[in-house]
Amino acid sequence: MRIGIKGVGFDPVTLEEAAARGSAMMEDGGGHYVVTPNPEIVWLARKLPELKAAVNGADLVIPDGIGVIYAARILGTPLKERVPGIELAEALIAHAAAAGLSVFLLGAKPGVAERAGENLCAKYPGLRIAGCGDGYFKEDGPVLERLRASGARLILVCLGFPRQELWMAAHRDEVGPAVMLGVGGSMDVFAGDVKRAPEAWCRAGLEWLYRLLSQPSRIKRMIKLPVFLVSVVWERIVHGKADRV
Repeated sequence: MRIGIKGVGFDPVTLEEAAARGSAMMEDGGGHYVVTPNPEIVWLARKLPELKAAVNGADLVIPDGIGVIYAARILGTPLKERVPGIELAEALIAHAAAAGLSVFLLGAKPGVAERAGENLCAKYPGLRIAGCGDGYFKEDGPVLERLRASGARLILVCLGFPRQELWMAAHRDEVGPAVMLGVGGSMDVFAGDVKRAPEAWCRAGLEWLYRLLSQPSRIKRMIKLPVFLVSVVWERIVHGKADRV
């Protein structure tokens, strides 16, 4: 059963459990997609029913964001741990390399996916990149045709929210037997264009603060976190524990 937070249901899994489920989906020959909501996505889903439906319709919904973990605790139905989307992506990429499955990289600015592919191949010997494409396409048809023809079993979709969630939900059955994983700006990290927070910051749940200090322009987005948590506290006071969905 999923744990509901502001209408979004999260799977109570560890990173290891999420990776095992994702790896199994890559092997089963079906079409799947995985979403990685943070508080900002949950907050936006309140106003966009189509986004809420896309997130809740995913095969796996992981809590990517320390604010989601805090919210679950406040509501009395704690999740097991934070599962960063970029770490799940790396776990599935490692599985693909070991199992001889190929990966398609979709999103970010022109040239970024190609650089990301080079770096990932250097890090994971045996990894096969089935194709790369930037996120600046206007027509879905040619992209979907490339994805099907590539034979990729893992597709990293880095189109930014809510576009990537809506796109994956709309095309789950059109990309062939593959797992689509929406991981936002991770492509820039894999390409080496953006640095992820040091491990100590991540362990302390302060990755959001590191990103804010590195990119002060994110303040308008980050200010939503305390608003989100206050609304969760009020929900606990009024309604009690979160629902399992």
